[in-house]
Amino acid sequence: MRRVAHWLRRFLRAIAGLGVLAYALAALVTVADILGRQVGVPIDGVVDLVQLFVMAGAWLVMPYAFMAGAHVGVDFLVGALPAAPAAALRLIAATLAFTLLALMLWQGVLTYETRTMFGDRSQQLGIPIAWYWWPLLAGLALSLLGVALAGAESSDAKAKQ
Repeated sequence: MRRVAHWLRRFLRAIAGLGVLAYALAALVTVADILGRQVGVPIDGVVDLVQLFVMAGAWLVMPYAFMAGAHVGVDFLVGALPAAPAAALRLIAATLAFTLLALMLWQGVLTYETRTMFGDRSQQLGIPIAWYWWPLLAGLALSLLGVALAGAESSDAKAKQ
């Protein structure tokens, strides 16, 4: 089981790498547009592209943040507790996060179906709206995996004590 968890962690790190790449592409397109405007060659659809890249970046990095425990938390409270209660509190937080993410994914899928029903596209380049939703849904689904891995670590830490 540890081997599977190891490969899942590596997978989530790779997905986070794609998210960081998406952020870099958003920055690159923005800078290229600014420079292009200086010489009279702006990039068409820069807003559509930057929105797509930022959306992808945010949602593809999120699973890693859950797995690594890098999201906003109340560390001062957990840090003040003895090891066993701290591990239990982390496990409770992971369970609540998993439940909330599952609800968000469910509602996200329902909203995705509604938003893509009529084939809507972005205003400038005509990018299908579904392209904006895929990273969101993938990020939510993979965040469930990230939370499960973090929760399993908390459970292992509690069991060792």
